[in-house]
Amino acid sequence: MPNRAENTRRRTADPALFSITEPSCTIQRQGIRMTSQVSTAFTRSGRARRLSRPAYVTVALLVGAFSLTSCSDAPDNDVKDSAAASPTTTAPRAEVDISAENGSTGASINATRVISRNATLTKVTMSRVDTGSAVEGAMSSDRKSWKPSAQLERGTRYEITAEGKGSEGNTVVEHSAFTTVSNGNSFIGTFTPDNGTTVGVGMPVSFTFDKAITDKKAVQSHITVTSSSGQEVSGHWFGEQRLDIRPKDYWEPGSTVTMKLDLDGVEGASGIYGVQSKTVTFTVGRSQVSSVDMNTQTMTVTRDGKVFKELPISGGSPQNPTYNGQMVISEKFEKTHMDSSTVGFGGEYNFTDVPHAMRLSTSGTFVHGNYWGNPSVFGSAGTSHGCIGLRDVQGGGSDTPAKWFYDHSLVGDVITVKNSPDAEKSIKPDNGLNGWNMDWETWTAGSAV
Repeated sequence: MPNRAENTRRRTADPALFSITEPSCTIQRQGIRMTSQVSTAFTRSGRARRLSRPAYVTVALLVGAFSLTSCSDAPDNDVKDSAAASPTTTAPRAEVDISAENGSTGASINATRVISRNATLTKVTMSRVDTGSAVEGAMSSDRKSWKPSAQLERGTRYEITAEGKGSEGNTVVEHSAFTTVSNGNSFIGTFTPDNGTTVGVGMPVSFTFDKAITDKKAVQSHITVTSSSGQEVSGHWFGEQRLDIRPKDYWEPGSTVTMKLDLDGVEGASGIYGVQSKTVTFTVGRSQVSSVDMNTQTMTVTRDGKVFKELPISGGSPQNPTYNGQMVISEKFEKTHMDSSTVGFGGEYNFTDVPHAMRLSTSGTFVHGNYWGNPSVFGSAGTSHGCIGLRDVQGGGSDTPAKWFYDHSLVGDVITVKNSPDAEKSIKPDNGLNGWNMDWETWTAGSAV
């Protein structure tokens, strides 16, 4: 008897015809198994016609849902054996990825790293191509990732080779040579205050960008400043390269301020991208606000709401009055060089060793020690070119009013000047860190978010 899986050529009752028996088709439904065969007869001329043959039906004592079990030229037992076979399992593919693509020219200086998948990193080396010097890095405790220990340089070519081992012992090696984003296609914001410092209550967060920022909203929205005091803060743009952020009123003494920069990859101008990504925290110290009265040539130092000390001063002369308004100490120098030609006063003075100097404005206003003036002018007459002078000695080593005030001051402390002869001459908000001279409504109007 011919196998039903084969196409069988056989004679028919009509000598003019021959037939081919086609493969069987088996259907199982509700325990009934039906198998049918169909023969196709061909005339001698090659034309085909169907020949009907009785189908045979086998009833099995099975109960099951309708299913098509086979429609092939393979025997039933082969189908059953195939269905019963267990699936083959393979180990996950081991991979090592370097974030900076090989040949790329705008790689991040912060986010470059190596990550492994289904593998353990065994070795990672990185170097500068121009010098050949190695770049130190840190491996994660599970040896699944690696990153440089320090920020990379802009516009610099680097190479990374990373090796990993898969679960089956196979070794995976990846290599990438790339160049970080160039100086010309990136921007950086220099900011103050620095991380970990303690500052006075008047210290704003101030950014100066090295490129003009045209998408101010994009940049400002990726800088967040929060205080443990819960004070509301707002930013204000002074032109296209400076952003200051402060609360409505002075910071609460003892509070902690956190600044988060997420500028890496942010487009600040067409084709110009940020590269900074860091968190900075600083502490606000005690409250110290000093008031200078030009009528009496005295400075009253108020600490935490109480008068701490009164000091005689010599402010600006009638010809060169000191600015009125609130001024924030932005820098401190135990000794500095002051040359009148650099601030528009020609050759009127040139002191190379001015002691106990603290900057109040970008234009050159300081509160500083004065060892060259007659001691009688302090507390009685304004004699300076606009600075606030305190009695001192050359070298600044003695116990003088200037030294005392220097030692008891922080960057961020506020000095408020009033009754200067020229009442219209008030410090501009962008001349130094002096945004406190702008009302809150005007300040918030200068925000881009």
